[in-house]
Amino acid sequence: MVEASLMRFAYVCLMRCLMPLLWLKLLWRSRREPVYGHALGERFGFYSHTAPTGALWIHAVSLGETRAIRPLVKALRQRFPQLRLLLTHGTATGRAEGETLLGEGDVQAWLPWDTPGSVQRFLTHFRPRVGLLIDTEVWPNLVAIAQQQGLPMVLANARMSERSWRKAQRFVAFSHSVYQGLQDVWAQTEDDAQRLRRLGAPVSAVMGNLKFDAVPDAALLAVGHRWRSALASRPVVVLAISREGEEAQFIEVLQQHPEYLTQARWWIVPRHPQRFDEVASLMQSQGLAFERRSQWPKDVQTVPAPVQASVVLGDSMGEMPLYYGAASVALVGGSFAPLGGQNLIEACACACPVVMGPHTFNFAQAAQWALNAQAGVRCEDMASAMRQALALALDPERQQHMAQAGQQFARSHQGAVAHCVKALEPFLD
Repeated sequence: MVEASLMRFAYVCLMRCLMPLLWLKLLWRSRREPVYGHALGERFGFYSHTAPTGALWIHAVSLGETRAIRPLVKALRQRFPQLRLLLTHGTATGRAEGETLLGEGDVQAWLPWDTPGSVQRFLTHFRPRVGLLIDTEVWPNLVAIAQQQGLPMVLANARMSERSWRKAQRFVAFSHSVYQGLQDVWAQTEDDAQRLRRLGAPVSAVMGNLKFDAVPDAALLAVGHRWRSALASRPVVVLAISREGEEAQFIEVLQQHPEYLTQARWWIVPRHPQRFDEVASLMQSQGLAFERRSQWPKDVQTVPAPVQASVVLGDSMGEMPLYYGAASVALVGGSFAPLGGQNLIEACACACPVVMGPHTFNFAQAAQWALNAQAGVRCEDMASAMRQALALALDPERQQHMAQAGQQFARSHQGAVAHCVKALEPFLD
């Protein structure tokens, strides 16, 4: 108990000392992404919104978490028509996506920096009925002060990788004091549940992953499938949701194997919009001819299949079903650098086989399920992955088998939304 108190004191001091750096970071990022300069006071607990009465507060920090809650929000509105939401985020892409989820009477805001004063002001202003944290977003002061105020806090869609668990073990007393402050925890998998319980979290259920319940945009997917047919003579391989360093690996392999460009089309879709120009500059510096999605008409329904392009930079947001629909194979971004891998479930739901690298700890169970279902394969590096992806793209029979297996895999693990709605009923009735 003494150790946990000392760690909490040190944590509070650190957060307060870092506040000036946070201001500078936000101002710097706002130069490239203006949303980061919006409502800066909210980051420190100063809000001008009219607070909705008795709102369900959902914190979805970034784009992936915000997309994951879309089917949950839809189901909650059907079950509780009068429900009002408070949505909070930490990133510009998360906030932009969250804006599309807002209904009449809902409010959107930045989650404040995790200092006692900022958190106190946030909770005093909004006074939500219950707080729903998504995936991994457990902040020590936030949990402690919510507990003091009697606000139930639930960690939903909870995951805890082996790597994260080992890090938490370094400060085990502090970690226990934080996780024990939660009212409830609903884990994605049994492995997540076991690791969270060992940190003192009150895990009551394993509900699955909300991402399995997401439905790809049918209109975008239909355009992608139309493009796939038009491009069948030289199929598309997409490096999907790529992260720092992976595009350079991808380009290097293409330069080492120029014949790949005559056998298939190679598309890159970076994870973060602020890196679109960076990746374009990298491709230009390497002498790689390419087209940018942003150079085409905005309404993709009017765009013919890009038959002339061997390389495409997918510099758009919210169009992954288009890219997966057009591609015969997807390389899973974030898995070729030690970053844990990006969401492979969406690709499978779009009937696009996946080739993943060695680093998938953020989606460990889903990745293993996909492998077991023969919806994907794993490779040790980018070079072998691109070789495997090309062979798969040029083998329509195997590609079709894996596409069907992927869709079945994605459908078979749905149900987390229904479980979450049921578990929230005692808080919202």
